[in-house]
Amino acid sequence: MDHICLCENGNSKAWYKAPGHFSGTLDAFIKIVRHEGIKSLWSGLPPTLVMAVPATVIYFTCYDQLCTALRVRMGDHAQEAPILAGALARVGSVTVISPLELIRTKLQSQKRSYRELTACIRSAVETEGWLSLWRGWGPTLLRDVPFSAMYWYNYERGKAWLCKRYNTREPTFAITFISGAVSGSVASVATLPFDVVKTRRQVELGELQALNLSYHASSSSTVSVMRRIVAENGIGGLFAGFLPRVMKVAPACAIMISCYEFGKAFFQRHNQDRTLVPLQSDNA
Repeated sequence: MDHICLCENGNSKAWYKAPGHFSGTLDAFIKIVRHEGIKSLWSGLPPTLVMAVPATVIYFTCYDQLCTALRVRMGDHAQEAPILAGALARVGSVTVISPLELIRTKLQSQKRSYRELTACIRSAVETEGWLSLWRGWGPTLLRDVPFSAMYWYNYERGKAWLCKRYNTREPTFAITFISGAVSGSVASVATLPFDVVKTRRQVELGELQALNLSYHASSSSTVSVMRRIVAENGIGGLFAGFLPRVMKVAPACAIMISCYEFGKAFFQRHNQDRTLVPLQSDNA
């Protein structure tokens, strides 16, 4: 989940206070902790969880069900099932969560409180229609769908390779952690340009609203934003924030997939035990 810069307008307390200028990732950590305390590193956690929890539930449930079904149907090409399952699962979760992300972006950029959430939704729908709630859906898909396809394919292949190498049928916590971190790093680097475009569009939207200017979708299309970034900063501009993104995505992917695999294995054993107990009682 991403965060954007805050504009200076608004009439309520913001969930996060802009800490100033940073020269790098390490400099940002030091200055934030020094001036605002270590708790400020978790600023914005509530609005992130509001989207992260339902998005993760939808995403992982869809992936598991789709991957199982596709592996049966694809036969000799079953190894490619994670690519399609990951892509389709991400399309579903992004479509459901996209309105919440746009609303959160407006709340942050305009420093609105959570109590103003209903008014924010009503205002957006009245002025621009229901489809306005899915603004940014396209760039999000361009970033997240390739990410998911690459992530799940590399994760499944990496997990299988490590299991074979260490001669184990079931992946251990270390195997899932390493596989998740490596596959997340590769996918995050490959899709970084789309993440930069998405962030740029969100920031521009907040700035326009702060100045009470109208938003022109054509001038902020994915291709036009990419061209503008390249013209201003060169090709390297499309990969701005490389290190912070990898530092965020790699451990996040590793922790999430490890916990997910551990939880899934735990409940599978639990369900098997519950099934075996009545059978043993009947045989006795």
